[in-house]
Amino acid sequence: MDTQVFAKKMRRYILDEIYTAQSGHPGGSLSIVDLLSVLYNEEMNVSADRADDENRDRFVLSKGHACPALYAALALKGYIPVEDLKKFRNIDGYLEGHPDMKKIKGVDMSSGSLGQGISAACGMALIGKRENRPYRVYTILGDGETEEGQVWEALMFAGHYKLDNLCVIIDHNNLQIDGKIQDVMNPEPFHEKLQAFGFNVIKIDGENPDRIRGAFKFAREHYGRPTAIIADTEKGHGVSFMAGDPAWHGKAPNKEQYKQAIKEVE
Repeated sequence: MDTQVFAKKMRRYILDEIYTAQSGHPGGSLSIVDLLSVLYNEEMNVSADRADDENRDRFVLSKGHACPALYAALALKGYIPVEDLKKFRNIDGYLEGHPDMKKIKGVDMSSGSLGQGISAACGMALIGKRENRPYRVYTILGDGETEEGQVWEALMFAGHYKLDNLCVIIDHNNLQIDGKIQDVMNPEPFHEKLQAFGFNVIKIDGENPDRIRGAFKFAREHYGRPTAIIADTEKGHGVSFMAGDPAWHGKAPNKEQYKQAIKEVE
């Protein structure tokens, strides 16, 4: 499937999930659509028919509340039926408000408590290196999530063990639930801090598929250090009234808003 078509379908599915559930996190889900579309449609060595292959690439959504985006990608790749997305956050469904690896095919790590996902990703990468496995590990963090101290412990770990099979992606949309990250607890400057922790660092437009492809190629071709991609994105990207508004961090659209959002993403 063309990656732009993949991303377009993802946005539609995200909106369907959250509207049907009348619960969820649209802002941070929409901001990572282009990143996930390139990851799952082009970059990662994964497929639904070998979901348990020990040499498959791994993905950890450290910002687990953005799982509507992950579920959309998994549905498009055939891991879960598309119709099951309508049971997101439903007591009769299995697609919970944070991804659960015990219940959802294709989820490599349960996540949700911010700061913990990247630690799991580091562990996967370390085992891969020690066992000389060919797989790579990718993880997406929210920029607000990096205010968690555990994130920096994990980054120090990755740099110390030279986990060059690890690619850390920061969803740099500059917003979190309470407003601008600079106003809540400023984690900048990311570039200098990540370099100091032993990372190769690249900053990109996180909504440009060509830039995203180039960043992943950069990560694959640089050895001896982990790579961090600072991806500049927009919270709520693709829906005019959600874009750049922290109020849409964690609320569902009403019927009229849903209709308008669907019209815009399609």
